[in-house]
Amino acid sequence: MELTVRVDWRPDRNSELPVYRQIVEYVRGQIAAGQWSAGNRLPAQRELARLFGVNRSTVVAAMEELASYGLLESDHGGGTRVASDTWSLMVSDRTLGWNHYLEEGVFQANVPTIQLINKLEFEDTIRLGTGEPDPKLYPALQMKSVLEGLAGRLTSMGYLGPLGLPELRNALSKRLAVQGIEAPPSNILITSGSLQALQLISVCLLQPGSVVYAEQPSYLRSLRVFQSAGMDLKGISMDREGLRYWEMEEAGDRTRLLYTIPTFQNPTGALMSRERREGLLHFCREGRIPVIEDTAYSELWLEEEPPSSLKAMDKHGMVLQLGTVSKSLLPGLRIGWLIGPEPVVARLGDVKMQVDYGASSLSQWVLTEWLESGAYEEHLTGLRGEMRGRRDSALAVLEEHFADLADWEAPKGGFYIWVRFRRGISVEKLFHEAMEQRILLNPGGVYSAAPSRALRLSYAYEDPKTFRKAARILAGLARRQLTNSG
Repeated sequence: MELTVRVDWRPDRNSELPVYRQIVEYVRGQIAAGQWSAGNRLPAQRELARLFGVNRSTVVAAMEELASYGLLESDHGGGTRVASDTWSLMVSDRTLGWNHYLEEGVFQANVPTIQLINKLEFEDTIRLGTGEPDPKLYPALQMKSVLEGLAGRLTSMGYLGPLGLPELRNALSKRLAVQGIEAPPSNILITSGSLQALQLISVCLLQPGSVVYAEQPSYLRSLRVFQSAGMDLKGISMDREGLRYWEMEEAGDRTRLLYTIPTFQNPTGALMSRERREGLLHFCREGRIPVIEDTAYSELWLEEEPPSSLKAMDKHGMVLQLGTVSKSLLPGLRIGWLIGPEPVVARLGDVKMQVDYGASSLSQWVLTEWLESGAYEEHLTGLRGEMRGRRDSALAVLEEHFADLADWEAPKGGFYIWVRFRRGISVEKLFHEAMEQRILLNPGGVYSAAPSRALRLSYAYEDPKTFRKAARILAGLARRQLTNSG
């Protein structure tokens, strides 16, 4: 008869060590001490969550890490057992020998919640917060036509130069000119998505200890790009007009830089007014603060075109603009671009060659054909109409089920509605309870250094019927919290 191990320990909520990490260390200790032997069975995950006094998702994260070390394994019945004991496995010296190196790398790990979201997005869940369009909206027929048109141009599929495919940079230059941005191909660097552009900036242009300002909340908080490079990330509050730029403080002799998403901001969906953009540029010019403008959502306007971009208004070369088609076309192309002064672009291109020797040449040719053929503009028109309908449907659902629970503003574009719950509701608890219902959320805490009672809800990924069903369940969970706390 298999022996089920006994658990008579709970993590310390006051410890600085994350709860899931405490569970990992506890299990390691039990195995190393010989208390748990090879073949011993662990209680079911739901029972472990009860015994540890944590949410099941926390147990899942800990169990998966322990399995990656070879300490635990799943059996055919879906249970978990100890894979080996301390004598044969030599926990400290062999199986976990990489642990020291895992903690010493320069690039910091994501926070546990982001790690869990990244994992569960690829499982059978309803994704109410995810940052990509519904796969059913991908333009399959147009893509077929684009590929057919491209066939005669693919004369070479070798490596490309440091700045990327000349034809793509030329097509982007023409498109940017229509937007009021003068950017010859030599001022454009093609990247493997806009995230890579951020990483290149962090390692090429800034020194450790530099101050990076961003909106509070900000998508940048969900990443570790600048923090891993030793930067000091500071949040700046927003109002209905956008970023309150005058709150950026002096930083002594440290380098300062602003990262902003002025058009349909992630995660709030906010749109910065033209007047605020003008004031921000003047303030940054006077304070000699370079600006990174992320335009990932700027073409996804739903009623009227937004104000001119910061880059279009910039007359002094202060703004580096990041662009991508990951939100508006195909995330899997993994193509983005950076626009900036030629010396900056050349420097970043040189380092990019050291990192990956260039973004996919096939993807660059594909995007070139999309732009030159006019198919991209046609696709955008259809996508805006679809997103407008989904946004309106989502707002109606929120009004029906959440009017007494939370507040929000109707976004004028992008993917997101920033839902701010009133007192008495724990978003962290809601996140885990929703996960038990196979509903995946993006809690506001991953975008903010301050405590948050907000959720980033997306109307882009799930169809309106699925969104309505999941939102109704979510409202029920929130009301249950209020009832239990009252």
